[in-house]
Amino acid sequence: MLQDTTITANAAASLGTAADGRIGPASKAKAWKTATEFESMFLESSLDRLTQSQGTDGPLGENGTGGSVYRSMLTKEYAGQIVKSGGVGIADSIFREIMKMQGAASDGATHAQG
Repeated sequence: MLQDTTITANAAASLGTAADGRIGPASKAKAWKTATEFESMFLESSLDRLTQSQGTDGPLGENGTGGSVYRSMLTKEYAGQIVKSGGVGIADSIFREIMKMQGAASDGATHAQG
């Protein structure tokens, strides 16, 4: 029984709790991943709107379903690369809000690396 309590206490200490104002590295990493996935999804949606207005000429022309599938794959890759190269700042804002909701003080852009 003592061993179970020790394991639980160690797990809680490594994760941190909102009650003591600390959020552990695992929770921060999960929050950062969620924020970057949201930014990627947002950018993908925005880029999809832009590419739809291009028309059907050129290499992404609507030749059956192939053109639309390729176009969606391309916009998803573009969005992912934009996020990998630093994004547009949406992920940072969302990360800070997630940390506020969990009751922790975030420390800006040092969340993912630390």
